[in-house]
Amino acid sequence: MSTCATASRETAEPVAGTAATARTWLLIEQPGPWGANALTHSHLDPHLGRALEAAADGTGVRVALIRRPGRHADCHDLSRRRLFVAHTAPGNSWIRTTTVTDPRDILRLDFAALGAGNHGGIWDPYTGEPLVLVCTNGKRDRCCALLGRPLAAELAAGGAESWEVTHIGGHRFSPTLFVLPYGYAYGRASAPLVKDAVEAARDGRITLDHCRGRSAWDRPAQAADLAVRELIREERADALDVVRTDEVRPGPGRGDRTPVGGPAPGDTPAWSVAVTHTDGRAWRVAVEQRTDGAPTPASCGAPLGPPARMTVTSIAALTGTRAPACASSLALPAL
Repeated sequence: MSTCATASRETAEPVAGTAATARTWLLIEQPGPWGANALTHSHLDPHLGRALEAAADGTGVRVALIRRPGRHADCHDLSRRRLFVAHTAPGNSWIRTTTVTDPRDILRLDFAALGAGNHGGIWDPYTGEPLVLVCTNGKRDRCCALLGRPLAAELAAGGAESWEVTHIGGHRFSPTLFVLPYGYAYGRASAPLVKDAVEAARDGRITLDHCRGRSAWDRPAQAADLAVRELIREERADALDVVRTDEVRPGPGRGDRTPVGGPAPGDTPAWSVAVTHTDGRAWRVAVEQRTDGAPTPASCGAPLGPPARMTVTSIAALTGTRAPACASSLALPAL
């Protein structure tokens, strides 16, 4: 049986620069079956699901349903459900948690403040092991169920704080997951890789192997962050930050690129990304979106097409910093 994950793996499509974008995650426990749009197609009240989507819109908060790994009874009654809210920005990563009896209480949250990284002292600080959220929603894509659910169960059996999650994008990179509090996502994951990622997160670090990027940023910034990390071999999660991302296009009569409000029609989309280090170093990273890879389906059943990918074309130290100037031809995909 051919799947999107098989096709992506066989063409060696890179996973870097493909993480879902969410500065803040709101995770709501909801066992039982999930539909393709789980917030409105599960045993959660669909009216509440639509209200949550509306409340989160434009705030930087991404809402997802979670459940414990294993078999799920088709039960409509849930007396208490676990909630997590996690912010993933560098230097301000945190997780808060609580349990509620009435999920409508969630609508009382200040979504704009949560998206900006201000939890306002709500709930309790989460002090447990790093959270591992494995995408397992087979109604979105069968690869997520076929590959994600066994991995989530294996992680839980091994003692990881593992949850199944409804949708984090990138079906073709299944099994795919992200680790909180830092929000770095991983694709084509295995249990040993996740163990390494959890141990790293426990120590305030990340692993670069199979890393898709940090959800706090958009995909050009994710690509830039990972490229600089590869260059200087930096694993500390909060050592790097992306302070600016500008869309650019070719300047008149030359191959230079000039910042503008967006790429001109027909131009290759491109960005200039400023990455800084806590030690004072800084880099300007040039990123382009290209579609010259081998055709693959974006999800199972989708037509073949060249996947859009983020390509880092150069990394240069900014004047006055201690980083060496260099160039990179790392090819990083986008969803």
